[in-house]
Amino acid sequence: MQDFDCDVLVVGGGPAGSTAAALLAVKGHRVTLLEKARHPRFHIGESLLPANLDIFEQLGVADAVRAIGMEKRGAEFVSPWHAHRQTFEFADAWDKSMPQAYQVRRSEFDEILIRNAASKGASVIEGCRVTAVETGGPGQGVTVVARHEDGREQRWRARFLADASGRDTLMANRQRWKMRNPKHNSSAIYGHFRGARRLEGKAEGHITIFWFEHGWFWFIPLRDGITSVGATVWPYYLKRRDKPLEQFFRDTIAMCPALAERLQDARLVNEVEATGNYSYLSRHSHGDDYLLLGDAFAFIDPVFSSGVMLAMQSAVCGTEAIDTILCDPAQRAPALARFDRIVRHGPAQFSWFIYRITTPTMRELFMGPRNLLRMREALLSMLAGDIYRSTPIMPSLYAFKTLYYLLALMHLPRSIGAWRQRRINIRPLEDGEASGGA
Repeated sequence: MQDFDCDVLVVGGGPAGSTAAALLAVKGHRVTLLEKARHPRFHIGESLLPANLDIFEQLGVADAVRAIGMEKRGAEFVSPWHAHRQTFEFADAWDKSMPQAYQVRRSEFDEILIRNAASKGASVIEGCRVTAVETGGPGQGVTVVARHEDGREQRWRARFLADASGRDTLMANRQRWKMRNPKHNSSAIYGHFRGARRLEGKAEGHITIFWFEHGWFWFIPLRDGITSVGATVWPYYLKRRDKPLEQFFRDTIAMCPALAERLQDARLVNEVEATGNYSYLSRHSHGDDYLLLGDAFAFIDPVFSSGVMLAMQSAVCGTEAIDTILCDPAQRAPALARFDRIVRHGPAQFSWFIYRITTPTMRELFMGPRNLLRMREALLSMLAGDIYRSTPIMPSLYAFKTLYYLLALMHLPRSIGAWRQRRINIRPLEDGEASGGA
């Protein structure tokens, strides 16, 4: 033990890293968390799922999150190809015990989580960026080198490493495991508005998804009167930008009249930002003495607001694996194998729907949902993030997928055309290339 500075070194103080650090510290392990930034800091991904709430209770932060959150009871879908809007309420899901979630400012939410990790006994060091990692064989631990804001370097020896570095993908880059998601590719433009017109009553906190020609928009109401608005678009669309980003974003919003109407009297309150390479994954989820949590392992299109839930759930199962390995090294292989199954399960459940969400067939199913064989309830449970418990939704989800394929076959020429266009849309573009279709 004296050869190691800590039992677990966690890289990254976002939802995954802070959750893992808190849970491991409660289990009695010596935990050090390194975060490159200082909280509070801006981040997108403000929409949570009902499945997050159990983890908040486990962490002891439920009341604090409730205090900063806007109640989110469901989601609204708006399609320019349909005359009506479709609303889903979490209370109508298979399991009626999770009727709501929250929309949160990530600067406030993430700070709650990282301060909670410190209060549970983790040593939290902010403004400290990891620059090097050395690994050995099983049980040899890891050596991590990091640089503080003042330029000072520090070295840690840890028995285990939890990589929660988010889109920095520390270990996936180091091991050359990171790859573009071959089944999906998107970019995002986003900003915050004050004065956006929201839904009324209990639906005020609903997230709204607007489909449009080049992808989809999110509309996320926050508690303080701010609304997060972003466009997730195909790579060719962002690549062809020939004007300042803010004007490009406003012109993009104008392509969606239903959203433009909601923002008619709103004003932008921050600088518009954009990001590419929005969907990626790692070939492996772990090594001998380290594992990858949340976005450090994979990130998929955020259309169903799954990011924070998947990150925190990966931290919960990652904590179990690390605790098992440190307490009983002989169980290393089965513990890591179980972690691998669970960490892949969540993205896989959402991905089938995400890859098809912009197809005409999927739009029709979302805009005209039927509860035949309890398909609508199962779909709502999936949208709520209820994919890890024993809720018996899978047969109904398989029925939904079967219905999707049957409808696609009934409109085969349209489906083939949509498939071909999607192949073009997700193709990565080379520098200087800016062609594409809707």
